[in-house]
Amino acid sequence: MSPWFRRRRPNPFLARLLRQAELTVQGFELLDRYMQQPNPESARQLKLIEEEADEVRRLLIDELNRSFVTPFDREDIFALSLAIDDMLDYAYTTVDEMEIFQVEPTPAMRRMVDLLRSAATEIWRGVQRLDGHPRVANEHAVRAKALENQVEKEYRKALAEIFESVQTVEDVVRILKYREIYRHLSNAADRGDQAANVIGDIVVKWI
Repeated sequence: MSPWFRRRRPNPFLARLLRQAELTVQGFELLDRYMQQPNPESARQLKLIEEEADEVRRLLIDELNRSFVTPFDREDIFALSLAIDDMLDYAYTTVDEMEIFQVEPTPAMRRMVDLLRSAATEIWRGVQRLDGHPRVANEHAVRAKALENQVEKEYRKALAEIFESVQTVEDVVRILKYREIYRHLSNAADRGDQAANVIGDIVVKWI
């Protein structure tokens, strides 16, 4: 076969990052499903995805430590992997604490998770396009950052709403529980923003 028609072997680092991003999208799809109808099975599946993503990251770091040549700066590979990993971790801890605190989803949580699912998808698409279409990758990163801003607006609005309803000690306890869940979702958005920033940095350095 002519070398012109041979399929190029995918870079292992990009393949690991892409798998992390793909699992993160799946995790937020499960979180979205949980917000629509809380059930232990969705929580269990999300935990399994989080564990698989942790293993993918361990393999990536091992390969990073053993390799002299990388497709872009190893610091950027590490930072992007960490941000994506943290984003999925917060998806899991959101469900975990909702079950521990016996917190029911609110409309604000559903809106935030819907935005986070979209942001995770944009990060995934951005990672996909790093190899071959960096400008398109950056466009997806910009969209992810815009979604993070929307999550933060929902976060601040949700906090204002829950603190308006304080009347009893029981209300205070309930508010503290809900604030913790909202904070997890806000932190997930922050990590998505970090991932988008790293994608943007990679594009600036290598375009």
